[in-house]
Amino acid sequence: MRTGISILLISLIGIGVLVVQQCSPGGQPKELTAAVNEYVGSPTCQTCHQQEHQQWLGSHHFKAMQPANDSTVLGDFNNASLEADGVRSRFFRKDGKYFIHTEGEDGKYQDFEIRYTFGYAPLQQYLVEFPSGRMQVTRASWDTKKEKWFHQYAGQRFPAGDWLHWTGNGQNWNTMCSGCHSTNLKKGYDPEKDSYQTTFNEENVSCESCHGPGKLHIDYVSGEDFKKGKRTNGSLLALTAGSRQTLQVNNCGNCHGRRSEITGNPIAGKEYLDDFIPELPTTEYFHADGQMDDEDFNYASFLQSKMFNHGVTCTNCHNPHSGALKFDGSKVCSQCHSPQQYNTQAHSFHAPSIQSVNCVSCHMPAKTYMGNDLRHDHSFRIPRPDLSAQYGTPNTCNSCHQDSSPSWAAEKIAQHYGPKRKYHFSEDLIPGSRMDAASEAHLTKLLGDTACPDIIRATALEYLAALPSANIAGILREYLDDSVAMVRFRALKGLANHPPSEWVGTAAPLLKDKVRAVRIAAAELFCGVSTNDIPSGYYEAYNAAKNEWQQMVLYQTDFAQGNAQAGDFYRRFNDLLMAEKFYRRAIQKDNQLSYARVNLASLLNQNGKNEEALQQLLAAQQTEPRSDHIAYSLALLYSEMNQPDLAEKCFRKAVDLKSRNSRLYYNYALFQQQRKKLHEAEELFKLGLSFDPANTDILYALSVFYLQQGNRAGATEKARQLKRLDPANPNYQALFQQLSL
Repeated sequence: MRTGISILLISLIGIGVLVVQQCSPGGQPKELTAAVNEYVGSPTCQTCHQQEHQQWLGSHHFKAMQPANDSTVLGDFNNASLEADGVRSRFFRKDGKYFIHTEGEDGKYQDFEIRYTFGYAPLQQYLVEFPSGRMQVTRASWDTKKEKWFHQYAGQRFPAGDWLHWTGNGQNWNTMCSGCHSTNLKKGYDPEKDSYQTTFNEENVSCESCHGPGKLHIDYVSGEDFKKGKRTNGSLLALTAGSRQTLQVNNCGNCHGRRSEITGNPIAGKEYLDDFIPELPTTEYFHADGQMDDEDFNYASFLQSKMFNHGVTCTNCHNPHSGALKFDGSKVCSQCHSPQQYNTQAHSFHAPSIQSVNCVSCHMPAKTYMGNDLRHDHSFRIPRPDLSAQYGTPNTCNSCHQDSSPSWAAEKIAQHYGPKRKYHFSEDLIPGSRMDAASEAHLTKLLGDTACPDIIRATALEYLAALPSANIAGILREYLDDSVAMVRFRALKGLANHPPSEWVGTAAPLLKDKVRAVRIAAAELFCGVSTNDIPSGYYEAYNAAKNEWQQMVLYQTDFAQGNAQAGDFYRRFNDLLMAEKFYRRAIQKDNQLSYARVNLASLLNQNGKNEEALQQLLAAQQTEPRSDHIAYSLALLYSEMNQPDLAEKCFRKAVDLKSRNSRLYYNYALFQQQRKKLHEAEELFKLGLSFDPANTDILYALSVFYLQQGNRAGATEKARQLKRLDPANPNYQALFQQLSL
């Protein structure tokens, strides 16, 4: 029996796994596409919009990125120094220019010229230009409040060559930062040369970053129709003061959101998933109740909120040109929420005179990122210490009352507001995220709740798709025609875990979906289907969507994970040379990217290069010693290389790491069966079924196993389950006949 690691190709989760902190400007509405529009620059806008321009000059948007000079550099470059986490840096000036003397990409110290400032407050970073058009962001940053140098990752040492070293891919401006700090950014990445020709119209976030290119607007307001009072809705701008809520929120979310980027050519900016894939509030980057945990920004949080549900937009609270709050403190909330009702001790059971107690402190918990940047969660939720007591999620009461327990805080709230809390979706999202036997009921409840935020419904589908239940494919199919693009997208992604026979007919129309990300997800789903099985009338749509998918993949190949994703793409279409090229480039950009090593090892195994495959897996295991996927891959490879003792050791390690991969238990059981360890084999088959009760491979193998052991009753029971799931499979007919089924 061949159990090579080719079974274990760990595919990236296609679109959605790669989260690049970068964006392009919001694009232009459909009515502009009939004529050529161009960027005209903020000085042109100033002519008519003096007040807005003046406000913008003091904003963080204006100061997002500027040429390094005496008026823009805030840090101390008068031979100041910083020694942090094993690296010494010195900041100095020479010939009117700014320099940092620090460790370079080869581990040697040298002088680097500062080309641009990056950010303004509470920290300012600096950009250094390198060959091939790339610019890198320094880790040594200036704290504008404390007026001192600091290292963003205190206590962490990133050696030269590491992805997170300041010269590495993780701190590359072109990939990670440029689009959200510049106007009309064109990344200009050449995947063949691994080089950039990045351009922008203005180096900061200017008027046209949000409003779109302005030439047609200028022509319109200068024309005779406008002077005669003939008005055009929106004045030929992509975003105006009268724009609907979702257009404005999506426009801000282009940058103020954690998401992956589909393209450098935005379609229109009216549908978010035409250009971006938003990160869902799953436990990978958020707390189980949806509160922010990692550097998640605001978009996904705000979409969960009652504020968004009731039509609130970003500019209800923030001045769009200065970026500042429209009012100080709780006064911004008092625009809608009566201070007579809420700014009282009866509401918060804290005296209003206590400075630390206000709307934000209780309803917008904050966390510090990048060393000193305090950011508030924008889901505007009511504190729920009762859920903290039950599930361990955070709550704002105990962020202040750290010496008391969540149960104490929950009791205090019950004393004031009674024992029952108003329902919140987190009551089902948290247990739904646990991926156990009870999860399905909680997740389907969220999907059936018409008041549930769309992003939470999409999250419920993300969780559901990973559950080992026979019902899941049917549930996912129900949401293929949902009115919300991110819901359709996640339904398609989840169907990848199910055979084409369960979705081919219902998923095919989404190859022609009006939203680009949905079309790409459909193409990814159909790429494993024979062309003869693609429903009539959809083959051309499949090819067009596949081309969009390929364009997205190649656009992201300046990023380490993007290269791994490209490797997966080309492997799925059997272009093994291209797949190997991109896997190796992914590792070159990030030598800690273990799943690129695992997939490269699988490819090498397929080509008979087992020794190199083994080295890649051992390197991956050094990076992630507690990865059950890597242990399983090693077990399969050692088995194929006829090293059974090492194979069993790795199989056992994967099990001890509590893997839920049913394929692991299937192969381990066959391995033990070959070694005549029959009791262990039976228990492993059963364990695999406990994680995936509808796994036909395990049901068939266990039924045959029982027949071989003379246990006809056990064989019949499993064969009956198998026949209910896949009655027409020709591979099972002999078994059914033998058991008279």
